[in-house]
Amino acid sequence: MTRPLETAEIVAIGSELLTAHRIDTNSLFLTGQLNELGISVRLKHVVGDHPSDLRAVLLAALSRADLVITTGGLGPTDDDLTREVVAGVIGRGMHEVPDILESISARFSKRGVPMPAINRRQAQVIDDGRWLANPNGTAPGQMIEMNGKVIVLLPGPPRELKPMFLASVEPVLDARSAGRRVRRRVIKTSGRSESQVEETAQPIYSLFLQQQPPIETTILASPGLVELQLSCSGSDVPALDRALEHATAQLASGLGDAVFSVDGRSLEEVVGEQLRARGWRVAAAESCTGGALLQRLTDVAGSSAWVEGGVVAYANAVKVHALGVDAAVVAAHGAVSEETARAMAAGVRHRLGVDVGVAITGVAGPGGGTDEKPVGTVFVAVASETMDVRRFLFPGDRSMVRQFSAAAALNMLRRHLG
Repeated sequence: MTRPLETAEIVAIGSELLTAHRIDTNSLFLTGQLNELGISVRLKHVVGDHPSDLRAVLLAALSRADLVITTGGLGPTDDDLTREVVAGVIGRGMHEVPDILESISARFSKRGVPMPAINRRQAQVIDDGRWLANPNGTAPGQMIEMNGKVIVLLPGPPRELKPMFLASVEPVLDARSAGRRVRRRVIKTSGRSESQVEETAQPIYSLFLQQQPPIETTILASPGLVELQLSCSGSDVPALDRALEHATAQLASGLGDAVFSVDGRSLEEVVGEQLRARGWRVAAAESCTGGALLQRLTDVAGSSAWVEGGVVAYANAVKVHALGVDAAVVAAHGAVSEETARAMAAGVRHRLGVDVGVAITGVAGPGGGTDEKPVGTVFVAVASETMDVRRFLFPGDRSMVRQFSAAAALNMLRRHLG
């Protein structure tokens, strides 16, 4: 009887992935798909185009995991060595498949050009393996089973990898997963630090591991956002979902209004839904964030229904002339002040004729800070018929301060809309 696949390792291949210019996004997609099948990804690797390095990684991965998936290195050039290295690691030869050669040649013919001779090597398949059709490129994938384990070779371009995995790989893995599934929930919070969320949540989720099915919880933080990720696994999917729903409700109750989403929505999506439900339109006046708040608001499809526009009021003169801020207010209190933030929010609301205006002004750094207003000092104001304003002191570099500021403004707007 073939044993079920429970663990996996992913090997992303390509020297370009070891530079600052290319990110391995395939592993994220594959991890999500494997988790849905109940297969736990234990390790991910990024390896350059060096056969000895790839060989060492593959040998180690095959010694540990039931499933090893490689991405990349299936092209026609000399540095595309995945096929050859995998064949060597498992001690098998390769042979040319006429059907693959014909399909590659046909792709070039459709473009009116002859197939380059170097593409012929893409028709090489590892002995006793099966090839996976690639309707979106010239590099077919391969799947090899040996000693109860599975090795899958996938092309690097996501537009080729994703449909190939879904059509040719996932059904095979599903049949080998023994019906086990991993289910997840994500609780998103804003307005509290990671340690504050952890302090409240830990006594609650520490009990989850003692129940059946046990639920694992991970806390993740980014500027203005703290997530609690809950997961559990088993074969009874309805029971898993019930356990996660109960755990999510407990944590959401404990964390109160810091929670803005338990259904995957982003903060800007939640705010957009609040504005849409009220029939309100919003406008923003941004100084230190340079338009980051409006970018997040307009990232949401359909946001033209609730976003009017805004003003990047970086210079004081723009605050005065475009937003109607009294020059005396800026002179007396400074551009970074509660008073100026209030005037900016009220000004953009009035000038653009919207229901609610949001303003951000602060010191993003690295220079410009003072003892009274150090780098990271930011004021956010939200104006409708009422006015909310808060002072923040955010950590990090210029980019982080701007990200924190836009998130804080969105969260204040969420609370204001209530």
